[in-house]
Amino acid sequence: MTDIITIAVDAMGGDNAPSVIVDGAREALTSGIPVELVGDPARISNYDGIVLHTALEVIEMHDEPGRAVRNKKDSSIVRAAECVRDGHASAMVSAGNTGAVAAAALLRMKRLKGVNRPAIATTLPVPGRAPKILLDSGAMADCQPDWLHQFARMGSAFAHVRYEVDSPRIGLVSIGEEPEKGNQLVKETHQLLADDSTINFIGNVEGRDVLGGDVDVLVADGFTGNVILKTLEGTLQFLVSQIISALSADDAAEIGPQALGHLAPIAAELNPDAVGGAMLLGVNGVAIISHGSAGSTAILNACKVAQDMVERDLVGELAAAVNL
Repeated sequence: MTDIITIAVDAMGGDNAPSVIVDGAREALTSGIPVELVGDPARISNYDGIVLHTALEVIEMHDEPGRAVRNKKDSSIVRAAECVRDGHASAMVSAGNTGAVAAAALLRMKRLKGVNRPAIATTLPVPGRAPKILLDSGAMADCQPDWLHQFARMGSAFAHVRYEVDSPRIGLVSIGEEPEKGNQLVKETHQLLADDSTINFIGNVEGRDVLGGDVDVLVADGFTGNVILKTLEGTLQFLVSQIISALSADDAAEIGPQALGHLAPIAAELNPDAVGGAMLLGVNGVAIISHGSAGSTAILNACKVAQDMVERDLVGELAAAVNL
């Protein structure tokens, strides 16, 4: 791999592709981050001055991930993963089909030695403290206990490398705090985590602890994790709309602007664009999956995080954690 940390950005992935994605890549380049685009030059009009790797196919959001990766070998997602595999890039960023990004990274970049399955680690911003990590948030809907055990180890390493959290507190998402609560998967996983002296396992955590509890890393199967994530997104959008509506009413004319001014910093901290995207853990390379509606700021921040994680050798730290 080249000594220069280059980020391969999928120009064709996301609801706002390619123009907004290219804008974000250009902002990253302007800020000093070497980025290269992957996509169809006939469909991109604003990439002057940015290296473009040609990929003539696009994996759409509605495409079945595994089939699309197998059949669309010249897609921007697949080619971006190959850029990392072949050493042309140090990391990849895509706002495209989440399952396809995970599948392409797994098939092209391969799993880290000792990893059973990769997991998507999503950052959950919590005002006033270090963000929390939720994994898996959608890569593996059906899991086995030893996979969740590895997710816990990788999540702990990621929280330490990304957010410099010492001895991250690991919680297993369940329907009760007691070890005997939960389905068979949770019960068996609990025992594995409790017996692992290399992590700081604090026990089961409930849904109410996702944002408010004293936990740094939340471990769940991909089905449960994705439901949690989408519920949080929907709840936040609903609350924001209700607050804005209430403060914009005629009888709130005096306090509305002042209240919104106080709420603005919190809203900015909770904005998913500030995080950049979720990290795919367990593959042999740095891969960031941005939200489908990502704007240019999200792509810029994803590139910043990608560069930082390469510099801090996230992949090496994950490999060490899994193979302890």
